[in-house]
Parts: sequence; C-alpha cells; structure tokens
Amino acid sequence: MPQDVALSALTITPAKLIGVDKLLGSIEPGKMANFVVTNKNIFEDGAKILQVWIDGKKYDVEGLPEFDPRGEWKAYLNKDTLNLSITGQLKSLRGRIKKNDKSVNLITVSLLDNNLTLAFNGDSVGISGVVRISAFVKKDKIEGYAELLSGERLTFSAVKISEPRDETPQRVKKVKFEPLPVVYPDGAFGFAKQPEQPEYVLVKNATIWTCSNLGKLENADMLIRRGIIEKIGKNIEPPKGAVVIDATGKHVTPGIIDAHSHTAISGGVNESTQAITAEVRIQDVINSDDINIYRQLAGGVTAANILHGSANPIGGQNAVIKYRWGLLADELIFKEAPAGIKFALGENVKQSNWGDRYTTRYPQTRMGVEQIIRDAFKSALDYEKAWNTYREESKKKILIPPRRDLQLEALLEILKGQRLVHAHSYRQDEILMLLRVAEDFGFRIATLQHVLEGYKIAEAIAKHGAGASTFSDWWAYKFEVYDAIPHNGTLMEKVGVITSFNSDSDELARRLNLEAAKAVKYGGLTEEEALKLVTINPAKQLRIDKYVGSLEPGKHADFVIWSGNPLSTYTICEQTWIEGRKYFDRNEDLMMRGFIKKQRAFIIQKILEVKSSTRQQPQLATQ
Repeated sequence: MPQDVALSALTITPAKLIGVDKLLGSIEPGKMANFVVTNKNIFEDGAKILQVWIDGKKYDVEGLPEFDPRGEWKAYLNKDTLNLSITGQLKSLRGRIKKNDKSVNLITVSLLDNNLTLAFNGDSVGISGVVRISAFVKKDKIEGYAELLSGERLTFSAVKISEPRDETPQRVKKVKFEPLPVVYPDGAFGFAKQPEQPEYVLVKNATIWTCSNLGKLENADMLIRRGIIEKIGKNIEPPKGAVVIDATGKHVTPGIIDAHSHTAISGGVNESTQAITAEVRIQDVINSDDINIYRQLAGGVTAANILHGSANPIGGQNAVIKYRWGLLADELIFKEAPAGIKFALGENVKQSNWGDRYTTRYPQTRMGVEQIIRDAFKSALDYEKAWNTYREESKKKILIPPRRDLQLEALLEILKGQRLVHAHSYRQDEILMLLRVAEDFGFRIATLQHVLEGYKIAEAIAKHGAGASTFSDWWAYKFEVYDAIPHNGTLMEKVGVITSFNSDSDELARRLNLEAAKAVKYGGLTEEEALKLVTINPAKQLRIDKYVGSLEPGKHADFVIWSGNPLSTYTICEQTWIEGRKYFDRNEDLMMRGFIKKQRAFIIQKILEVKSSTRQQPQLATQ
C-alpha cells in the first residue's frame, strides 16, 4: 500500500466517515491545528512520535533531552582521569569506563531530562567497590558527584572529546522471511487446496455397516457418484476414471453424527444474562478454523448438532453442521437440516450451582422454570394474535404495525412445528413436566439431551415421541445426575425411544464409536444396534436421516473407512469422507505431522534469529 494511502486510512478517511473532514483529517488552512511531530518519516524504522498538537496546544509524547550524552568523554573523578564512552539508544544507553589500560562496562546508564546516572564496578579499574555517579549534562560537559563504597562523595566532571558514531549503517541486519504456504484454514493441518469430489468413487471388498435394512454386508462394494451413493452390492465394476479404494479387510460405516456438541463456537456458548434468549443464533458464531473439527474428523465424525449452552430455560438457536474442514463458517451449515433451539432444565437454569452471587435472576426454582417456559409461549401466542389483528384491521385503515420481536418469532416457530426443541434434562420429574408443557401447547420435543433418568420413564418418552440423546457412562458430576446408570441408553432404546449417544465434549467426540460399543456391554445391544446410536439414530433425531446416517443409494456419501471393527478399541479411523470428498486420511495426516514439525521449527528459528539480532543490534530491518 502506498504510504499516503496508509496514512489517509488513519486521518482523512475516518474523518470523512464520521462527517468531520471539514475540520479534521488533513493539514490545511482553516482546519483545526491537530497534528503530530515525528523524528523522521513515520513509516521508517525507528520513527517516533515526539509531539501531539490538539487545537494548537502541544503535548510532548516523548521528550528529547536538551543535550545528548552519547559520545567519548574525558572524565575527572577527584584526582583520577578516566575515559568515558556512552553509546546506544537514548532509551537504552550503555557504555564503558577506562582507566589507564583497564576498562569495565557500566552497570547502569540512565538519562532523565538532563540528569545522568551512571554506575560501574570500581574494583576493575582500581577503585574500591561500586561507584555511583549522579550528574547534570550540558552541551559539551557533565558535572556532578560520585559516591564511593565508603560513602565518601567526590567531585565528578567530564568534557566531550568526540560525538557519537552513527551505528545504524553498520549495525542494520536484514532478516529475510521465506513465505509460508497458504493453507485452508490457515494453521496446522490446513489443506493446500480443498478436497476434490471425483466423478466416481468405488470402495471395494469392505465389510459395510449400512445401519439400514440392508444390515452388515461382507466383501461388498459401494459406488459413489458426485458425492451421492449410487449403488451398494458385490462385484461392482468401476466406471471409467473412477477412484478405486481397495478396502479388503477393512470396515466401512456411515459418518458418525454427534447430536450434542459445542465444537467450533467462538465468543462463548451461553447468553446467560436473561432466562429466555431464543433470539440468539449459534450459526452467527461458528468458528470454522477450530482445530477440533479436524481432530473429530480423525475420529470418524462427519456432522454435529452445535448447541447453545444450558444456562437458560429457553436458550439460543442451534446449528447443524458438516465438518467440511477448510471451508468458511456458512459453508459448514447442513442446509437441509431443520431449524432447532436449545431448552434446559434443572440446576443450571435455576442457578443453584452458579454460586452465592447468582441468586437474583428469575427463575430460581424448578417450578419457576416451568412457569417461565409457559409464560414465554403465551407471550408468543399473544404476539401472533396482535399481528393477525393488525393484518386484518390494516385492510380497513392505516395502522402502526406491532413491534417485531425475534425472540417471540422463534417461539412461534416451535409452536408451529417449524423449529425442533433439544432439551437439556436429567431428572424424571422435570422431563415429564416438559413433555406435558409441550403437549399442552401442541408440539413435540425432538430430543431430550443427557436425559440420565430417562430409563425411569422411558415408556412416557416413547409415547410422547421424543428422542433421547444421552451419555454412555457419565454420572455423579452434580447432584441431579446421581441416579444415572450405564444401562440408561439401552433401556430407552429397547422400549422404542430413538436413542443416541453424544459427546458434549471436544475430546470425547473423537471416540464416539467406542462410546457406542459400551451399549453392547451395558444392556446387550447387538453391535449393529450399538453403532446406530451414533449414526442413523442421531440423524433421525435431527430430521436429517433422509440424507445421512446410513449407507443407502440416494444418500450423501458421508462415510468412514476403519482398519477393523469400528467398535473395537484397537481400530483406527483411516479415512473420513463427506459428500464424496476425503477430508481425513491417516497416511496424509502422518505426512502433515512431519511437515508441521519442520514448519514449527523454522518459525521458532526465525523468532530466535530476530531476538538475537535485536539484542546485538540497536535497530532491526525486516523484509
């Protein structure tokens, strides 16, 4: 950028933006006397602002001493004659004292206004102890006193015999930085280019866990065209130009779907300042650069329900995303997924676990939680009625429309079945309460999240038609989860509740396949049934099972290639594909690790090189 353009961006341009360019922003007759004085061109290395003038009044930013003490001096300490050399920058002076053939570095050299303070180890030049000098600098001489180890004060003076040498031309060191490769996203494990979507991909000879009515197929093939599964069967011939993957001895599953995640949220997960925050949207704060996206791809996760936190009875709107690593935030959104919102019950929303300072926000009890939810829906219905009345009456006469309320509009979408409710919940009594509230207002809860006492009322949950997204074996981390049991998920599944296992954790999300395996141990689900807890079941809960969650013709080609049985602790995720694009490959990952290690070492070396040159040189030029 040209220097004048850069300077304009700080002066006349902002003046124009706020409408004061007739008074400020440039130096012209008739304008206010607002300007700065620098020691050199402001864009040059070492440039400093010395003065700021506002309305013609001067303000010193960095006052220069009246006299510069740098140079060579002949000094007199009582009867001793010394040579004094002062060099460096005015803010970081250094120097040496020499007597006859002995010399020593100054311990202290400081200048405040025209007051100079020096200190040196006198033992090195034949004077006992540390000598401290306080003096006043004039044009070509220094006058003051020195204090010895004994406390005795001696007269000190010096006469300048030469000006300081110009150190800059000899001491400038140019450090050349080689350009780093551009990757997406910018950082470790970013791609040099986005994964390609081949016309055809054929996966051959795999054990395919379809998570559908097709079941688990041995030595089967899967053909993908332009990101959509076209055919699953045996001995499929590869079309011309197809990318063929020999998956002999390997297992292929649908991409794992995490029904409860807070991955890739920037700026905080909760808007906890008020109880009802249905107007806020997680979609607006998605961080597509979050390294946890890549790490979860390495665990076979391809999609996630990104939820607002649990600080509110009615929280913010959720976002269902696909882990398209390297794309922008808006490009992660699973556009076919219906809208949703986060509800919460229990200790979090009544603030009983927040501490003694959080006792003023309503509600503070479980009965208050129910009532504020009911009140919110009643307000939404009143809002709808006001708008309907306005639309009808405005046909006859001119009226002022009701004030638009985004919070109430989101609540109306729930009542109309246009927005799914995902409700943080633990205790059986609260779960039943929320189901009754929903039934009273004519809508259905999509998923009960956590739902750790769900096994106690599984039949009621199934009758209502809610899904249950639970943990495999998390419990006892607060009072309201003491009755949790590891069989919870399987008990709900067996009575007809669509059940999933979720992570609620960036770390646990990388091992959701192993979480699913626990349902085999705790409750006796078959391996195929267990895998559905992290594939087709969460897809059904999020109403995206038409597109993902199972491997069937016509669905998105979101799949994972595993080294062995996906429920085994010895199995490794080798490749993760989304819509026919490979977003994770273990072999490529291993190569990237080596490259990143070298890149890190290179950056560290450059930092150390700059630090070293800065210590040795008074100025540093970079290019």
